[in-house]
Amino acid sequence: MKERENFSSKFGFILSCIGSAVGLGNIWMFSWRLGQYGGAAFLIPYFIFVFILGTTGLMGEFALGRAKGKGSLGGIKEILDEKNIFGSSIISLIPTLGVWGIFLFYNVVVGWVLKYFSISTTNNFKNIDVANYLDSFLGSNETIFWLALALLITTIVVAYGVSKGIEKANKVMMPALFIIFIILLIRSVTLPGASEGIRYLLIPKWSYLLNPTTWVMALGQAFFTVSLNGAGMVVYGSYIKKDVDIPSSAINTAFYDSLSAMLAAFIIIPAAFAFGLDPASGPTLLFITVPTIFKSMPGGHLFGIIFFGSIVFAAVSSTINMMEATSEAFMYKTKWSRRKSVLFIGVISFLVAIPLAFNIELFNNFSDIVTIYIAPFGTVISAITFFWIYGVDKALEEINIGAKRPLGNWFMPLAKYVFVFVSIIVIVFGAIYGGIG
Repeated sequence: MKERENFSSKFGFILSCIGSAVGLGNIWMFSWRLGQYGGAAFLIPYFIFVFILGTTGLMGEFALGRAKGKGSLGGIKEILDEKNIFGSSIISLIPTLGVWGIFLFYNVVVGWVLKYFSISTTNNFKNIDVANYLDSFLGSNETIFWLALALLITTIVVAYGVSKGIEKANKVMMPALFIIFIILLIRSVTLPGASEGIRYLLIPKWSYLLNPTTWVMALGQAFFTVSLNGAGMVVYGSYIKKDVDIPSSAINTAFYDSLSAMLAAFIIIPAAFAFGLDPASGPTLLFITVPTIFKSMPGGHLFGIIFFGSIVFAAVSSTINMMEATSEAFMYKTKWSRRKSVLFIGVISFLVAIPLAFNIELFNNFSDIVTIYIAPFGTVISAITFFWIYGVDKALEEINIGAKRPLGNWFMPLAKYVFVFVSIIVIVFGAIYGGIG
């Protein structure tokens, strides 16, 4: 039997996990929520949730993968089969289906990012009506080309394997992303009028902490920002050795993911205020507000190139993880080679995603079903499987292998009761609010 691939270094593993966690949500959702839900006051519930619950979930997913030496599908099925639990094949498939669902619609958006990167490199923002261009571009035939390119980039990286593809790509993309963000931050906060945006982000509006919605949105942001879905981080955990410090890796992932979100907020919001623009959320922020800023800014052509280049890095580092989780599950079931499996997943994903690229209403409905129900359910399945069925005592033992500062028994009730309960609540709140991630 062929020996399982591994990350070649602990540093490469951590960078890859950060790459998975840092994504478009850091750019277009965190910035808006920070301003919308109380400025610096929003950071209180966010940091509570991300560093207590987010890191707990990460440790569980890393340890599940390492303990079983398999991705989500194989690892969860093995644990369920050991306890003779009925329906193990279907239950274990759900987290992977959730990740694949995200991969499908996410690549459509990566295609949009690549298109806007190409516009910035050719200095064409000055020649288009930014406010109306997005509507004319979405759903057009051209989106299929950019979808194909997005999938091709990810497929090539994942086909090269864990150490030669995924790890190498993240070792380049993640340091580059943070360097670019720091350069853009300096430019943004020194713009005339940017101080209003800084105040908007930093001045705490304490009354918002009395609003339950603030806490719900902070919870959703914390859960989804670190890529908790029951599959993505499990597969990365399956590629690490016993000397990797799982608690430290989880904390580093949460810290640098949060740092990237903060940097993005202080790049976009002060610049939006400097040019009198509304710092809206979602695609509008990235594809209308930001291009308008660069269109108006001195040297905007250059800053537009490096900004959209960094967004490409953030997006692709996430799709790499999604494709690896899906491909590893496919390899586990079919016993096909990596390259054959990755190519198959790439082609099938392209064909299935085409309708999403053409029909924005279908895109929105599909992404809502996946992110509100299927992916969070994957988190619940993974957590219950590892902390309840496998056993929280054995889970803690696995987490502490290689840890410089082993966790105490206090972790067991936190993981088994608090984290699992809150994971279920995330689905309930998502259904009530129409999405909180």
